[in-house]
Amino acid sequence: MSNPAGDTAPVLVGVLYDFPQADGGALFEEAVRLGLADVADSGRIDRPVELVGRQARGLPAGTAHDVERTFAALADLGVLAVLGPSISDNAMVVTPLADRAGIPCINYTGGEHTRSHWMFHYQVGSLEEEPAVLVEHLRATGRASVAVAHDHSPVGRRYAEFLTEACATAGVEITSSAAVSPLADDLGPVVRRLRASDPEALVYLGLGVAARAVALGVGAEGWDVPVAANSALMFGYARRDWRQGWQDWVYVDTVADDNAVRARLRQRSPRTAAGPIGLAAYDMGRLLGEAIARASHLTRAGVRDALERVKRLPAASGLDATTMGFANFDHGALKGPYLVLRRWHDERSEQIAGA
Repeated sequence: MSNPAGDTAPVLVGVLYDFPQADGGALFEEAVRLGLADVADSGRIDRPVELVGRQARGLPAGTAHDVERTFAALADLGVLAVLGPSISDNAMVVTPLADRAGIPCINYTGGEHTRSHWMFHYQVGSLEEEPAVLVEHLRATGRASVAVAHDHSPVGRRYAEFLTEACATAGVEITSSAAVSPLADDLGPVVRRLRASDPEALVYLGLGVAARAVALGVGAEGWDVPVAANSALMFGYARRDWRQGWQDWVYVDTVADDNAVRARLRQRSPRTAAGPIGLAAYDMGRLLGEAIARASHLTRAGVRDALERVKRLPAASGLDATTMGFANFDHGALKGPYLVLRRWHDERSEQIAGA
């Protein structure tokens, strides 16, 4: 980005990765910079914006302590804002730290319970809304009973709680449920127990690693059952080798084929527009760029207040009517139809028409 003042100090923005990135975060930061550039190119940012990435090994495979240590390191560098974490378990760790330090953060998890005075939330899925979307789909396709496998973690438990409420509202019976390790690689016995309850469909809820084990168990059992899953199946964008096991599994995504912002982004950067995390990073770059441009005082508190002044930006995620912005006591970015039903079919993600 150009520096019109020559020697003006840059705005430092931290990027907190809560699990190791194979590319060091290069693709994510490229997408963020594209979003920042959209604002900078309008001439409303008077200094460069520099991204400072740091990687932690957070939950579930790592520790909360490593997330805490990494956040503290970013705070000590003087960043005005932080993007991350991406997993709700770790956002729950960072939220009180952000409030205590007075640093505006935008996490890109599924958990609305991560929001606070200083913690903003770009919803890559929703622990609270996705279960209702899945139950509506199951009911619409004639399924009146389900068996449920969910991660034994804060994410999995919250999904399961909201699925139970959605099923009760829609009159869908839960025939059996099982809490499984989020890092499980063999769930054959669990799948057999769930099958024995004779459900009309199977639901998986969690971070996604165990979804692979569920698929292997279903395949080994030869169980021909409709399967619905939460946004964990977005893993399929990165793990092509997992897609075959999820053949015709319906899941919640944030990528829509009709989104005009995404279509324009695809012309500039096909790999940024190809999946949900690239879209989220681009949108978060735009949100943060708008806050920097609107800040009346270029401080952490000034950026926090300016984020609440961003309204109704067309989003790259979700169906075409989705917008984003924040407000006082409203720190969820995406507004409107941002959850999209898709299925994995022949190792490709297909949007479900009319869903």
